[in-house]
Amino acid sequence: MGKPASECRVGIIGGTGLADALASLLQHSSTQTIQTPFGEPSAPVQLGTLDDVPVALLARHGIGHRFNPTSVPYRANIAALKMAHCTHLVCSGATGSLRETIEPGSIVLCNQFIDRTVHRPRTFFEDAAVHVECADPCCPVMHRWLLDAAKRLPALTVHPTGTYVCMEGPAFSTRAESHMHRALGGDLIGMTAMPEARLAREAELAYALVAMPTDFDCWRPSERNDGVLSSVAANLRKATEAAVSLIREALRDTAVLCSAQSPAHRALDGAIWTSQDAIGPMTRRWLAQCRPPDEPST
Repeated sequence: MGKPASECRVGIIGGTGLADALASLLQHSSTQTIQTPFGEPSAPVQLGTLDDVPVALLARHGIGHRFNPTSVPYRANIAALKMAHCTHLVCSGATGSLRETIEPGSIVLCNQFIDRTVHRPRTFFEDAAVHVECADPCCPVMHRWLLDAAKRLPALTVHPTGTYVCMEGPAFSTRAESHMHRALGGDLIGMTAMPEARLAREAELAYALVAMPTDFDCWRPSERNDGVLSSVAANLRKATEAAVSLIREALRDTAVLCSAQSPAHRALDGAIWTSQDAIGPMTRRWLAQCRPPDEPST
């Protein structure tokens, strides 16, 4: 088992299907309503233990799946988990596959993103110039942690890397867009990983994404006459079961998360370009949350 929650707490953002599946497994569960400087999160944060490991669970789309991908309050979600003392985030999301080799129902441990969203706030720092490095948006420590867990589950099909193209939605791609996303180098197409991953970096939270392909998107002609949506539900159930198994297996040993510092945990070092006396009040409050008083803020 890993270190105590005060030293290392894993937050889980559950996408379509996964949030409900994990919520049913939580023990010693309680809910915490957290008011953040960026509004209310999608849902109350559920605190509890999963196989004796302290976790904080948040349903990305809210109770009853009421938020579409554009309207998800990404800033409030990340802020709430930061305020719940999370240090690491494991996030899930249903996606479409852009590659023949990535079968629906499998799992992809994403390591790169292409952000094609246009309507979502992308930063916590509206009144300051803060430029975090985001070349490698997923935590390498968490990636190894999940990959090691996958090796202990040979029955699962887990792809070790993948580039996720995040589109605005909520409609799925046109066929021309789907071919373009493939040409861009995308392996998966989804609607929720950005700006989530970028905001996690700004909040100095280590981030990992367990992607769940549910279909081949529309670049590949459907083998059925009723289109892409017909196969999504069944493949989502299969991928959700695989993702739950992987996350639970990884949580069996969180020692590496608590002992190895993620690059994200010092993401604000050198990133704040605005002079201290010119930083606005909202950013000051948020920086105090991200960096306790005994830690340097720049």
